[in-house]
Amino acid sequence: MSSVPPGSGWPDDPARPDTPVAHDAVEVAKLAADSRTPAELTARQSVCRACPRLVEWRETVADVKRRAFAGETYWGRPVAGWGDDNPHTLIVGLAPAAHGGNRTGRIFTGDRSGDWLFASLYRTGLAVQETSTHAGDGQRLVGARMMAAVRCAPPANKPTPEERDACFPWLSRELALAAPSTRVVVALGGFAWQAVWPALRDAGFSLPPRRPPFGHGVEVPIAYGSAAATLLGCYHPSQQNTFTGRVTAGMLDAIFTRALVLATAQPPA
Repeated sequence: MSSVPPGSGWPDDPARPDTPVAHDAVEVAKLAADSRTPAELTARQSVCRACPRLVEWRETVADVKRRAFAGETYWGRPVAGWGDDNPHTLIVGLAPAAHGGNRTGRIFTGDRSGDWLFASLYRTGLAVQETSTHAGDGQRLVGARMMAAVRCAPPANKPTPEERDACFPWLSRELALAAPSTRVVVALGGFAWQAVWPALRDAGFSLPPRRPPFGHGVEVPIAYGSAAATLLGCYHPSQQNTFTGRVTAGMLDAIFTRALVLATAQPPA
């Protein structure tokens, strides 16, 4: 198997050799629902083998590697959510990059999208370092938690609907565990916007009857119990978007500055 074994000493590996492994969508749903803490949930996420196509792809990439990273050991496993266990701000993306999170073991780490994202999070006070290069590099999120709709790197960055649905319980349960403190959910890109909507509802959030169209800066009022919250849209800091100027550093900073304003206006209970 071309991936880091659980409990091998990889920095920040949430799993142990005895962490239970999901081999299909039914087992994902059961293991997610039975996870009582973020630590237990992320450990189980990080060893999932429910989607054969994604397992084969992530491990092939970890074996073949990109020439620039030929001397590195790739993570080659699902990339779990990480950050504050009681966040006021959640950041949801699509999936790990084949030579980014699939290599480094941390979502949005080690690729161009992550370079833009973490620089903005640092400038706006949501991260302690400007860069994120590898799990265990000292990076830490401040009052924020980051996760993906799909936890394995997909071929061509396009998970199938079946793979998205199989991964849904991981996202829903992570949202549910973070819900009591969460006041803002930032969806990075249209796919995350679509995926997080039913997951928020499943996690216990109250949503408007219809999902508004995705857009940069779109705000949707939601709630968890009596606590008000906001779903906030943000263009994905992909290479295509940043190279063409569709996303600028100022645009990202404005989103995360707004997220902090909203989170402060509705402090955790």
